[in-house]
Amino acid sequence: MRTSRTAIRNLIDIVGSAINAAGAVEGNRAPRGNDLRRLGIDPVEFAKIRRI
Repeated sequence: MRTSRTAIRNLIDIVGSAINAAGAVEGNRAPRGNDLRRLGIDPVEFAKIRRI
């Protein structure tokens, strides 16, 4: 039972980070490093990406 709750909590955290990062990018802001790391994205490398 505890494992199920932990898995659900982790999923919710990941989805929340994805929503936060997407909203930041949509608003022309840099996403928080914590959100990017939770999604498996290196914040330093992400900052190198340029929009065309």
